[in-house]
Amino acid sequence: MSAIAPYLPLLLDGLLITLALTVCGMALALVVAFTAGLARLSPRRLLRWPAGIFVEVFRGTSMLVQLFWLFFALPFFGIQLTPFAAGVLALGLNEGAYAAEIVRGSINSLPRGQHEAAAALSMSPSLKMRRVLLPQAIPVMLPSFGNVLIDLLKNTSLVSLVTVADLTFRAQMVRTSTGATTAVFGTILVMYFVVSYLLSLGRGWLEKRVAPDRIAPDRTTLVRKAAGGVVQ
Repeated sequence: MSAIAPYLPLLLDGLLITLALTVCGMALALVVAFTAGLARLSPRRLLRWPAGIFVEVFRGTSMLVQLFWLFFALPFFGIQLTPFAAGVLALGLNEGAYAAEIVRGSINSLPRGQHEAAAALSMSPSLKMRRVLLPQAIPVMLPSFGNVLIDLLKNTSLVSLVTVADLTFRAQMVRTSTGATTAVFGTILVMYFVVSYLLSLGRGWLEKRVAPDRIAPDRTTLVRKAAGGVVQ
């Protein structure tokens, strides 16, 4: 460990890049997840089919290949992405495709009576989704979204292959300079674990804050309030 002690600031700088990739990638993944997930629930084929193709393609192909395609192949079509942008795009699209199925499955898991109650109150499909279905489905999504976030954090190590100076990239630099392979990779192993554990704690806290019994103790009341009715 003494051999790599002078390089710890370099590794910490790499950790900051990894955290930035995680935050930006997850923000994009959430946008993609809700866009594709809701589109897959649409009765319109022009929305449902493209969303289904997107999800299957990005879930069915390697993230590493997607990353290489975005960084090395897009320039042939006149689109040049920076290494960081290519990394965020690959992480967000890939993890967003998985998260889209979480959105779709969570909404579909709600009791059919919620749809019928909203229809009985003459709520439009968009109002029903915003005011009734999503408030109940989001707490169901959180545990799985937490797993996606941790998986995204671990997959940030792939962006080192397109020269993003993240934690893994800088660890390779330190290993080359010192030859202390075990110490270097043991150190970043601990760093990844600590960040993952903190994310898990944050997920647990958030789950408790938005637990269904806190936000919707009475589903009928929720539907009536969403429709603007007065609960006696």
